[in-house]
Amino acid sequence: MGDENIVKKKQDHKNPKRFPNKKHVIKKRLPVRPIEGDNVIYVTKKTNFKAQLDKCCDLLTKGENEIILHGLGAAIQRCCNLALQLEILFSGTCQIEVNTGTVDVIDDLEPLTDDVDFGAQVRHTSSIHIRIFRTALLGANK
Repeated sequence: MGDENIVKKKQDHKNPKRFPNKKHVIKKRLPVRPIEGDNVIYVTKKTNFKAQLDKCCDLLTKGENEIILHGLGAAIQRCCNLALQLEILFSGTCQIEVNTGTVDVIDDLEPLTDDVDFGAQVRHTSSIHIRIFRTALLGANK
């Protein structure tokens, strides 16, 4: 009687949505971008950090009231570092508002042989959304 409970628990922990990699090749789709605009910046691990920092500085100095940074997965740390660098550069004139969450990302499963069907699987990835907005003009606190 005790063995039946152990078998049930082992079956419950298996995720039926995950397919074995022996029969499929996983192709990761690009995540859905919720907002498009000049003041919206998507931070990735591949983009040059200095270029992203310069773009944010240009937007804030040219009169944008707010910029929004988005980061997923491994880019969350880079997104936080970018926001903190901007806070240091524009000390006293900008504030930061941070929201975290999860985003559903879809992977396509392409079969390696003809006898297996195409498929898709959903993963959950951590996300961060940082809003940096002006509270005072750049030269106001001098």
